[in-house]
Amino acid sequence: MNADPLLEREGSRRKASETPLLRLEGVHKRYAEFEAVAGVDLQVKTGEVVAIIGPSGSGKSTLLRCINQLEPPTAGRVTVGDVSIDAEREPSRRELMQLRRSVGMVFQSFNLFPHLTVLRNISLAQERVMGRSRKQADEVSRQLLARVGLADKADQYPNRCSGGQQQRIAIARALALGPQLMLFDEPTSALDPELGLEVHAVIRELAANGMTMIVVTHEMHFAESVSERVIVMADGRIVEEGTSAQVMRDPTSERAKRFLRAVADR
Repeated sequence: MNADPLLEREGSRRKASETPLLRLEGVHKRYAEFEAVAGVDLQVKTGEVVAIIGPSGSGKSTLLRCINQLEPPTAGRVTVGDVSIDAEREPSRRELMQLRRSVGMVFQSFNLFPHLTVLRNISLAQERVMGRSRKQADEVSRQLLARVGLADKADQYPNRCSGGQQQRIAIARALALGPQLMLFDEPTSALDPELGLEVHAVIRELAANGMTMIVVTHEMHFAESVSERVIVMADGRIVEEGTSAQVMRDPTSERAKRFLRAVADR
């Protein structure tokens, strides 16, 4: 997939709305005596792209999993659109389904079903979760495969696709459920740089077309170029946040400065 046309569209990204799509209020996640997320407050506007960076073990991935309730927070509240889940009470099955329908997530590993074709990997969830017929689901799946540059892979099996192609298939699968918010957890960490560019191009295209996204990444240039806002996490907390250029080039907190110096010196 040629990344250049998608990169050129970055400048036409639609402006984010002032309305928050995501609100995190005092979110904590504790495992026995270890607090992985320690009281995070965060708002993400509709159409905004936020990058989260920070050292390993700082709580970045756990925070994403708290948002879609794969890891239910120990304390605090998560609100996505009209769905609000408070850690003080057990959410209903309906609330969880509503929230997870609103949030798509792409992991470091691709999590594709190896015994299903690429098309079935994308269509199956649509049929089970959204009640689409197989014909309807396949039509949506083929449109999304074309969007990520893989129209010719519909009848292949995942193991016949490269790592970059498999990650783009995983993105298409997440998009097939029509999420309002997309979460990316180190989407290129398992890929070599060349294949990672394929995935970056798709994420840039989504950003250019107004998709609300949070991207956890270890790639600093990508974090700055794809997002409006960068958040630095350390020890389960947000230690710095601001516009992408300000945080990446002139951080104010000592912890953020130390992290960014370490990254620059590698």
